[in-house]
Amino acid sequence: MSASSALDIARGAIFRRDYAAAERLLLDGIKQEPSSELKRALAGVYRQTGRDGLAEALLKNLLAIDPGDVATGFALATLYRDHGRFGTAGSALRAALKNTSIDTGLAIEASRLFGECDCNQDALRVTEAALRLNPDERRLHVRAAMFCMQLGRFDEARQHYLQTLGDPIQACEWHVPAGLANAQRYTDADHPDFARFGALLGRHELSAKARASLNFAIGKAHDDIGDYGSANGFFREANALTHGLRHWNRKQWRRSIASLMSARLALPMPLAQPRAIPILMVGMPRSGSTLAARLLSRHPDVCNRGELPWLGTLMQHPAMAGTPKPETLSEAAALYETHLLRDDSDARWFIDKQPFNFRYIDRFLAMFPHARIIHCTRSPRDVALSLWTQSFSDEILGFSCDFADIAAVMQDCNRLMNKWAAQYPASIRELRYEALVADPDGAIGQISEWLGLPATAEAAPPSPTDNISTASLWQARQTVHQRSVARWQHYLPYAPELERFRTD
Repeated sequence: MSASSALDIARGAIFRRDYAAAERLLLDGIKQEPSSELKRALAGVYRQTGRDGLAEALLKNLLAIDPGDVATGFALATLYRDHGRFGTAGSALRAALKNTSIDTGLAIEASRLFGECDCNQDALRVTEAALRLNPDERRLHVRAAMFCMQLGRFDEARQHYLQTLGDPIQACEWHVPAGLANAQRYTDADHPDFARFGALLGRHELSAKARASLNFAIGKAHDDIGDYGSANGFFREANALTHGLRHWNRKQWRRSIASLMSARLALPMPLAQPRAIPILMVGMPRSGSTLAARLLSRHPDVCNRGELPWLGTLMQHPAMAGTPKPETLSEAAALYETHLLRDDSDARWFIDKQPFNFRYIDRFLAMFPHARIIHCTRSPRDVALSLWTQSFSDEILGFSCDFADIAAVMQDCNRLMNKWAAQYPASIRELRYEALVADPDGAIGQISEWLGLPATAEAAPPSPTDNISTASLWQARQTVHQRSVARWQHYLPYAPELERFRTD
């Protein structure tokens, strides 16, 4: 049997999840013709059957024979990524691409994997390499702009975004106007983006999603120059369009919170010698967690992992419902810790700033009794306005387009955090946004002392190339200011919902 025939039949067995048959077929095929395709497929079977050590050894052997085997490099990098070994994954992928001509398709796949491993510098590098071969490829310009934004290279991001406007409809579908608006702070209405956005708004071919994103961009531009009446109009239109596209359900949300409020506490796991100290930054989105995490991570012993999805994913497993068994908690803790620590930092304190982790404090502290929780808070009306004026793609933020829904979520966040604070007073500390921007060094100093961070001569300045992928990616890189304190008052004449806004 030829290698291609063996591979086709083995793929059929894999599709049927008959991994034992697939393994036999592939091993027999390799005996006859030891092709890299068969060996990669066998590595895939090893992975599917929980034998990642064998898969890694096989893939590394293939790369030793042919270091430029891109497909194998991708497979090995993906294995490392799944084990939280992001630094090793990036190295494996860089080695595989070292002497390869990078076309559009390869750049898109490679930049995606680099991005998943927080290697945004590499993601940008391969995207720009492909652009040198195909400088008019708009998909690459959008990807390059995205990585430039996350790295804080805003002028470069704007240039890439502008390259996409040759196809204005597609540019809007790709949310290019939002990218342009978020790459700077406007100072007057003479900026050419105002005319660009106005012309795009007249295009009737836009989808509702693209039109909503465009209205958010125009609203942001008018907000920057202090034209709050016009900004309110665009934000209101954007949220009306967004409301029709979202499937967020307030009753379903409230049922989930009621279940958390009534659940019995999980018993804490025995406290072993910790490898690291996890720090959760939780609370309502837009409460200053991005700024706080960036400032706190200036300490050499603190690593900011951003908004990790892992805790929320683990908590959706049926075994984590109710009062989880100790062995379930132990398995979840091991997996979470793997993706928290990774292989790229010698820090001892690690920040996970996914705000909605406030739902899981009891189980998290059962998994990590030594962990610390920083509850980021801010004026409710400022939070509500900030949410209402942002375009979010994550479905969990579907409440952000309606003030009543925002109030409901904020109320539930407060209820849960009050419960956790009463039950775990030594593990939870509040950090108010207003105090943080009024005295950044003082506020972070108090948090550092509470965490028990060792004294250091001087904190490192924030790196301009730090990866930030949240809605605060531009604001968090600016000099700390107090312009956003009581910002809601600018909108009071135009958004009466803010006057009536209540969370009690």
